[in-house]
Order: sequence, then C-alpha cells, then structure tokens
Amino acid sequence: MARGKGQEVIPSAKRLIRSLRDMGYDFATAVADLVDNSIEAGATKITIDVEFNGDDSWVRIADNGIGMGLEQLQEAMRYGSEREYDGEKDLGKFGLGLKTASMSQCQRMIVASRGNKQQKEIHAYSWDMDHVDATNRWEILKVDKRELKFVLNGYLDDTTGTVVFWQRLDRILGYKHPYGENAKKRLNGMCREVEQHLAMVFHRFLAGEVPGKKFQIILNGNLVQPWDPFARNEQNTKKMDPIHLHLEYEGRGGLVTLEPFVLPHQDQFSSRDAFNHTSGPNKWNRQQGFYIYRANRLIQSGGWSGLRTIDEHTKLARIAISFSPHLDEAFKINVAKMRVQLPAQLRDQIETETAPVVRIARHTYDNANKKPVASPPHSSPQPAPGQNLTPPGTPSPAPPPASPFPTRPASSPVPGISNPPSAGAPSTPARFWTFDELQTRLESLAEPDEKPVLLKLLEKLRKTIG
Repeated sequence: MARGKGQEVIPSAKRLIRSLRDMGYDFATAVADLVDNSIEAGATKITIDVEFNGDDSWVRIADNGIGMGLEQLQEAMRYGSEREYDGEKDLGKFGLGLKTASMSQCQRMIVASRGNKQQKEIHAYSWDMDHVDATNRWEILKVDKRELKFVLNGYLDDTTGTVVFWQRLDRILGYKHPYGENAKKRLNGMCREVEQHLAMVFHRFLAGEVPGKKFQIILNGNLVQPWDPFARNEQNTKKMDPIHLHLEYEGRGGLVTLEPFVLPHQDQFSSRDAFNHTSGPNKWNRQQGFYIYRANRLIQSGGWSGLRTIDEHTKLARIAISFSPHLDEAFKINVAKMRVQLPAQLRDQIETETAPVVRIARHTYDNANKKPVASPPHSSPQPAPGQNLTPPGTPSPAPPPASPFPTRPASSPVPGISNPPSAGAPSTPARFWTFDELQTRLESLAEPDEKPVLLKLLEKLRKTIG
C-alpha cells in the first residue's frame, strides 16, 4: 500500500519543554545525569560549583573531557539528539539527559565547549524558558563573549572540555525571590545531599574500579570520596561467591551478575564512625537489599524490588546486581536513570539465589543481639563435701510436678539422633537444631522446582514463630 505525503506536526515548544521539566529529577539526580556525560567524554576531573546570590544564584558543572565542536554542540542541544551509543559501556541512552536534567532545575541553561586544544575557540549556546515562552519555537540562543567570560571563569583556558551553567534556579531554591538565611541554608543542605548521592552512584569510578574511567569530582572545593555500600574494607564483612544468570530478552542476551554481601553487626564494626558511615544516605533499614548497576553506574540503592519486605533483622544484607545497557529494555530503565525493574524471567531465580544471603544476614543480626545472661551470685554459703546445711526438721521439698508430655524411655532410639551414652561413658550435650540449620537441611533435600514453594513456607513459618 503506497503511503501518501505526510504532514509534519511539530510539538508546541513551550508546552513540551515545560512538561519535560517534570520527569522526576531532583537536584542530586540532575547533577548525576550531567556527570554521566562527562564520564562519556573521557573527563578525569569534574568540578561542581554552587553559588548562592538570591535571584542570581547559579550552578556550574565543568569537565576536562574531549569537548565538542560547533556542530556537535548544536546537535547536543537538540531534544532527542542523535548519536551512536556504545551498547556495553555508554551511560547515555535517550539523547535527553543534558536538556531534561538541566531544565528540570533551572529556567536558563548555558552549554559551552572547547573541542580542539590547539585552538582557543569556545562555542556556547543556551536554552532560555523566557525566550521559548515568548516565541514558542525550538530555538537555542548564542551566548555573547562578555557573558561567556563570567560563565567560564577560567575553565577551558588551557584544556578541552565542557561547562554547563544553570541560572534562575526556581526548582532548586523553591522560592520566587530566594533571599535570606533560610534559602541559603536550604541550598547548603541540598549540596550535602548532592555530595552523598555522587559518592554513592559513582563509587566504582571514584575508587578506580572501572578500567580507564577513574576520575575526581570536586564539589565546592571538596573532593568527593567514594561510598562503598558493601563495607569491603571491614574485616568482618562476608562476601559470597558471585552468581551469574543468563537473560534472553527480545532477541538479545546477556549476563546478570549478583554479588552478595552480609555486613557486620554494629558490635563487629571496626568503629562506631565506620558503622554510622556505612548506614548510607537513607540509613540502615532502607539501604538493605539490591544495589543495581548499569555499566558500573548505580541506578537503585537498596530495597528488595517487591521480592520481600524491609526488615530490621535482614538489614545487613546488601546484594549488587550488575547488567549491561544491552539489557535496558528488560530492566525497564527510565530516562532519568533512577528506576529499574527486575526482569520477570529472573525474579524467581533471584529470589531463590538470594534467600541464603538473607538467612545469613538474619542469623548475624539475631546472634549478635543475644547477650549471655550472667549467673546470679550465690546468696547462701555452699556446703562443704558431706555437709548438709538444711536445718533439722525442715520438710523435704515437694517433687516436681509430672510433665504433661509423654516421655521416651532412655533406651528407645530417636530417629535421626544418636542414642544417649551408656553409664560410665562421657556425657555429650544434646544436639539442638536452629531454624537456619533446619532450613538449610530442607533446602538440600528439596528438588529445584520445590525450592520456591519451600522458601515461601519457611518464611511464613519464621514470621509466625517470631
């Protein structure tokens, strides 16, 4: 069937750009999205400056990456920009992050870039909501050199790279005219949240664990230190063997890797400061669970993705789940790279594989909280051998009441337990099974298809008996 000539329908610029401001970013996640771009540009240093000055407050994110020429910059400013993404390692995906992240926080953004170290030419354009509202056109504006000097403040003088500058910070400051101590305190608090978020999201990069992509982030003059969710430098952290699961989705396949950790109980940490530091931005209970990484960049930090509920007794369990961008569709990653879903094909497997980790975490927590009870001091003197301290005429104590439960003769064998030793043989303490030992034994006897049902029943039983 022949197609007729189509009629192009261009979206209303002011309506769509304003709608795209509400994609779910906050200050920290918006900055993190721009850091993604700097990483992909090969930056080794990313500098973030935040200045409070009422209506004239601003944010600057500068990097020393490869930068962009004129045509590259113009294309990068396009909503839905066209570029090839490296499916295995690229942190970008939709061609929207630079614009949507920036405009979610401010009403005017400037991007300046230098792509040739041999030439000092720097190109700069802006998106300005006032201009878009007035014209309803998808127009970027060239930034004049006088303003550009203030925006750059010496960045890009002797290196290639890119500078992103945010002005009119309506979403960050939350005030129409943000003056006064309250507005300043709010911005300072948000900067601390940004530092915590970047330290967590990019901890593998900041620690040099990603080959060829180590870099520094400097926020308001302070070097951001990586925050390791798994406390791998603690002697008592338990690291389990990694688990590799194969996933096929819509004709594409790849590995999903699980790396389980059980963190030490508070009493087993090297110090109280170390314990408090490891609690994370959302504190212990909300930081338990899955840490999901896409191309080594953390997307989800904690939570059980609907497989189980948050529990004080399992708060020491943290499990890294890593996948490559090839599997984005299977994990339903969103534009802001803040939300993922476990693929339906893997949920049962992941639940089964992580159940032993949760048990060990529960056992670690419960045992550390069981304090031995000291025997009370004797209030009366102990008799010497052969001495009876009972006064004459004292009646003998009544015999203990009969047990309401039937007893088994000592000679009677008990299934699964050795018979008691004969007279004269050394005494052996009775063997009691803990719930965890019983569960492990049952799992070893169960067939693979029986395990999911067994685990659910045991979990219900555990909750019932407390």
